[in-house]
Amino acid sequence: MAQINDVGGAIDAAVRLEEARLIEVRRDIHAHPELAFQETRTAGVVAGELARLGVPFRSGVGRTGVVGTIEGGRPGPTIVIRGDMDALPIGERTGLAFASRNAGLMHACGHDVHTATLLGVAAILKSLQPELSGRVRLLFQPAEEVLGGAAAMIEDGALDGVDLALGYHNHPEIPVGKFGFVRGANYAACDRFRLVVHGVSGHAAYPHAAVDPIVAAASLVGSLQTLVSRETGPLEACVVTVGAIHAGTVHNIIPDSCELLGTIRSLTLTVRLRAEAALRRICAGLEATYRTPCECDWIPGVPPTLNAEEVLDGSVAAIRRQLGEVFVPAESSMGAEDFALIAARVPSFVLRIGSGAPGRTDYLHNSDYQPDEGCIALGASALARAAVDLLAA
Repeated sequence: MAQINDVGGAIDAAVRLEEARLIEVRRDIHAHPELAFQETRTAGVVAGELARLGVPFRSGVGRTGVVGTIEGGRPGPTIVIRGDMDALPIGERTGLAFASRNAGLMHACGHDVHTATLLGVAAILKSLQPELSGRVRLLFQPAEEVLGGAAAMIEDGALDGVDLALGYHNHPEIPVGKFGFVRGANYAACDRFRLVVHGVSGHAAYPHAAVDPIVAAASLVGSLQTLVSRETGPLEACVVTVGAIHAGTVHNIIPDSCELLGTIRSLTLTVRLRAEAALRRICAGLEATYRTPCECDWIPGVPPTLNAEEVLDGSVAAIRRQLGEVFVPAESSMGAEDFALIAARVPSFVLRIGSGAPGRTDYLHNSDYQPDEGCIALGASALARAAVDLLAA
């Protein structure tokens, strides 16, 4: 493996030079959150920072994404490093001086941190460019929260000619300064369903003259949990959640229909396919039991996010060389990521970056979420070192 002389020291020096700026950029993005495919201001900030660093880039990739490219001075493969940029429709309650100025919107998942981290990676690798092997493609992705941005960027050629990829996410349950990794499925597959139970409306006083879809739907909610308890092996993982039920308008009318919206999450393709088949079978049986035909729409989402052993092992070894023994135990998450679509195409690894601040018990998608900003420089150092060593391997 061709090594850059004192790569660890060069990374440390580059990140020290940029850290204050990265925090400033993160706070600016945090104060101006934008929803999926609306990240025009954020993309403009990214473009401005890449231009300042001298990194060539393309805007408008995947609608509002930005792709930066660093060409190394030595031959080698092409690696993608992806960071997401979109915010959530959550009102912020942190009271921070740089809290959201956009009512009802917040960076409650830390994508502002992710964007700043990837800019840090850009700064580090740009400083190492002459001795870098291969090339690095930096994907500033829109619309992760709606699981649509990765597909849009892939459609626009963001993975063309790519050999391997790195993803990452901040994790507040891991203390800042620590990192985690999972072998196999890092995040779950996520699919949605829409079920409409059809009945016959009538007066609440005469239920025998109607066909009540609400009673059938109530039974259906319980039956769906058998997808976990009786359709999934006890050593496998599956989550079924009904998140919304819509039916009726007043207290004394049995409605014509009842709509249920939900999600099914799984860690393997086998469980995913089995869950869909069981859902359709249970819905089909509702008519015979309750006289209520059930319309079943399965809405495919993303597959499990799978870590490739060779990319994981190389990355973990590189990060240990840079930062020491910083890893803590981690386990698969039933959360979902559209980085899964990248990992399904090229060997990939998702790094978990500790963002938990001392004395706080924050969690993602919360209106008071406050990650420790120290995770930005640490994450940039870890990802940059992983990229350098993977490209030189």
